[in-house]
Amino acid sequence: MKKRIFVTATNTDIGKTYTTKLLLKEFASRGLKVGVLKPIETGVIDGVFPDGEELLECVKECNSQLNNLSVEGIVPISYSLPAAPFIASNNQDIDYQKIDRALQKLEESCDIVIIEGAGGLYVPIDRRTMMIDLISYFQATALLVTHCSLGCINDTLLSSKALLDKKIPHAIAFNCRAGDESFEKISAPYFSEIGFDVLKVDENIDTICDVLYNQ
Repeated sequence: MKKRIFVTATNTDIGKTYTTKLLLKEFASRGLKVGVLKPIETGVIDGVFPDGEELLECVKECNSQLNNLSVEGIVPISYSLPAAPFIASNNQDIDYQKIDRALQKLEESCDIVIIEGAGGLYVPIDRRTMMIDLISYFQATALLVTHCSLGCINDTLLSSKALLDKKIPHAIAFNCRAGDESFEKISAPYFSEIGFDVLKVDENIDTICDVLYNQ
C-alpha cells in the first residue's frame, strides 16, 4: 500500500482543496509521484466538478504519468445536490468498490495519494458511516485543516479529540485568510500556553508535509 494522507477539516469551506493542492506541489517537489482522490463530491451540476477539476489540473501538473486521467478518475462518486452524501444520495449506500477501484488505479502511478474528504469529520456518508470512518478505512494519516477566525479554539480541539478518540494519526494545519489578523491576539495565545504547535498552511507547508510523511 502506498502512503495515504486524508485531508479533512473542522467544517465545510475551510480550505481543504487549497491545502490539498499545496500538499501535491510540495510532495512533487521532493521527487515523489503524487496522486489525488476525492472519493465523493456533492454539488456536481451539469458535469462540472468544482473541486475535482481543480485537483485534476493540479495533479496533472505534478505527475505526468496522470496526463490521461479524467475527473471521474479522481472523483468516483458524485451527486448534484450540495449536501452531505447521505442526503445527496437519497439515503443510498455508497459503492465502496467503486472508490477502491479508483484508488487502486491511481496507486499504480503514485508513491503517495492525497485523499480529500467532503465537509467535516462527522458528515454522514450513508446510514452507517461518517466521513471520519473513511480515514480508518483507507488506513490513512489525517491532516485536519482548521480556520483562524473566532471560534477556532473550540473547533480545532473538538475535531482533534474526535481523531484522537479513534486513534487516527494526524497533524493540524491552520488556514489563515485575509481578515484573520485577529488570530494572533484572540486565539494564538491559548495555543501557545498549552504548547500546541501552530502550523500554518501558507507558511509551513514543508513542515506539515514532513510531519505527515513520517507518521
